[in-house]
Amino acid sequence: MDIPSSAPPRPPGAARSLTTEAVHAGREDLTALGLHAPPLDLSTTYPSPDSRGEAARLDAFAATGEQLAGPPVYARLDNPTTARFERALARLEGTESAVAFASGMAALTAVLLARGAAGLRHVVAVRPLYGCSDHLLESGLLGTEVTWAAPEEVPAALRPDTGLVLAETPANPTLAETDLDALAERCGDVPLLVDNTFATPVLQRPREHGAAMVLHSATKYLGGHGDVLGGVVACGEEQARALRQIRFATGGVLHPLAGYLLLRGLATLPVRMRAQSSTAAEIARRLAADPRVSRVHYPRLGGAMVAFEVEGDPHAVIGAVRLITPAVSLGSVDTLIQHPGSISHRIVAAEDRRAGGISDRLLRMSVGLEDVEDLWRDLDGALAASATAVSGPAAASAPPAGALVP
Repeated sequence: MDIPSSAPPRPPGAARSLTTEAVHAGREDLTALGLHAPPLDLSTTYPSPDSRGEAARLDAFAATGEQLAGPPVYARLDNPTTARFERALARLEGTESAVAFASGMAALTAVLLARGAAGLRHVVAVRPLYGCSDHLLESGLLGTEVTWAAPEEVPAALRPDTGLVLAETPANPTLAETDLDALAERCGDVPLLVDNTFATPVLQRPREHGAAMVLHSATKYLGGHGDVLGGVVACGEEQARALRQIRFATGGVLHPLAGYLLLRGLATLPVRMRAQSSTAAEIARRLAADPRVSRVHYPRLGGAMVAFEVEGDPHAVIGAVRLITPAVSLGSVDTLIQHPGSISHRIVAAEDRRAGGISDRLLRMSVGLEDVEDLWRDLDGALAASATAVSGPAAASAPPAGALVP
């Protein structure tokens, strides 16, 4: 999908574009501080000479979860660098607040714990989801109970104790898309949490379509360089207060260095997404015309993710790429490819993978910033190896169950 690099001029006083916000959000006070780059605060603790005053502030936080005014007390409560990233991401997603965590799974865990603490332990979820999100819900490790439903089945699945509806669109790994406006309407008063990791706010802002909360594995496109782990939930301030209390109690905080890198990543997010999406759309077009490929999944929304099913052995493709990196994760500046049935979704039961459209011949590719011709040359050679490989069913050569990776 080739996203235009320019837009019609906006009238004076109009809101700034997302591209401009990505560069400046979270940095508004730097000039007054005499700084150009955001500072990195690595402190774990902060001086508290007024212990009576600190007691009052901590009491207020314990009661409401409202972000502390004034200097931090301890890094598990707040960090100035991480707070900059949170403010910036909230601006990009169009929400009041955002709360950052050590990983995307820590962020989802906090949401489930917050809803459970309110006595709402039932979740309605739409498959497919990221494999570890699926596992967290299905396992009941947090005391939650899940009902899996197609989008049109959500109203019938709701119960008095339903605290959350969860969907991912485009979904991991099939890139299936959900009509968020219709889904939000079907949720009624139950909050909708949308995993927006694949689309990012560049392509989609779920809050504008009725979602109450927006989840990101910030490790992916928000960071963008494969060198930082993090998660974030963009939401209203009331929900953010509950999440801050969970984060303080459980310790799933985002390290300030990660917050620094994520804020830096946001500045180039729109530019990266446009370039990567353009290349991915061309790769998807060529794959769709290739007789060695039986099916291509590429969202109408666009994006930098491509999934495809091969006629030959998918594991031969993984073993034959040279420029493309055979690895899990996604959203980096370099192109990655992996076999979901073997790795990212291996922890999901085989029958549930199939029900979610995850076939044994499906490959998921995260397209980076390389030249499209170089990528296609590498992929073309790997597809040739797949077509000539002598193998049984794709599942037969998959590694044993239990291989779980982030």
